[in-house]
Amino acid sequence: MKALAINSSARKDSNTAIMLKKVLSELEKDGIQTELYQMAGKKIHGCTACYKCIANKDKRCAVDDDIFNECFEKMISSDIILLGSPIYFADITPELKCLIDRAGMVGRANDFLLKRKIGAAVIVNRRAGAIHGFDSVNHFFLIEQMIVVGSSYWNIGIGRNKGEVEKDEEGIRTMIDLAHNIAWLAKKLI
Repeated sequence: MKALAINSSARKDSNTAIMLKKVLSELEKDGIQTELYQMAGKKIHGCTACYKCIANKDKRCAVDDDIFNECFEKMISSDIILLGSPIYFADITPELKCLIDRAGMVGRANDFLLKRKIGAAVIVNRRAGAIHGFDSVNHFFLIEQMIVVGSSYWNIGIGRNKGEVEKDEEGIRTMIDLAHNIAWLAKKLI
């Protein structure tokens, strides 16, 4: 069993990474292999709607001058996918939106490659917009026929400056509960 967490923050090892690492560390305690992939400083484009993925059916996007195919390969080889994003102007990062759009297209073009994988959003915000971002990620999971796992509250942490999210006790507890729910479900699916 493998869990992949993708941090779409422009800041490496940011508050979003801190929250994702909290989930991953708990999953590791349950014997689940984990990986954190950080998008910071890496290039990704939006979908060009070329539909070559539909014609080729090779589990890849024809646009290959960015990190998409690397990320998507990691996604299809994982059982659990955590998508993490800070909130910029009431939604997820443009990098995560690019990943979601292309993963949705390539996944669907190849008989739903993400179907029945476990998915969970991890969102960090300073003030507002978290629910919209949370919904954006969950809508992707749902349309890809993934199994969305909940926690004791929405998977949201509060913090602006690096490390501030560690002061959000409820957010930390939510991430721990999320990890326990993911591990429980993963064991049921084996």
